[in-house]
Amino acid sequence: MDQKIPMTPRGYARLKEELAALKAERPRISKLIEEARGHGDLSENADYDAAKNKQGLTEARIRDLEAKIALANVIDPTKLSGDRVVFGATVTLCDSESGDEMTYTIVGEDEADVKAGRIAITAPVARALIGKEVGDSVRVKTPKGGREVEVVAIKFLAI
Repeated sequence: MDQKIPMTPRGYARLKEELAALKAERPRISKLIEEARGHGDLSENADYDAAKNKQGLTEARIRDLEAKIALANVIDPTKLSGDRVVFGATVTLCDSESGDEMTYTIVGEDEADVKAGRIAITAPVARALIGKEVGDSVRVKTPKGGREVEVVAIKFLAI
């Protein structure tokens, strides 16, 4: 049995938009293939190879998106509450060594963007934070090595 994929309403909408755009692209790709066929010998036809390759990549991405959408577990953070870190929570952390504060929202894999403060539920930092409360200290692994952070605030905001 396939496991549900958690995502926010925003992430779900983006997947649906991308799927619609790719499906709309299908006729154009078919036309490119047809035009390339008209150029002659298919064994040495770079346009044909490129068009077929694009078609294959597009169809693979469509299948991937359809599977993710079918398995989507859409979780709206604005409908959540509580005092523990869960999917969709916006968590403010304080680095125990430097005193720097950082804020992350825990989102689905396809929505993650560290520069925008969105980390995937599968990221080591997010996994370490799940279930923690304000005041809890957590040792997290980062690209710069292990760090001790304290949970300063947990909010449930629209993403």
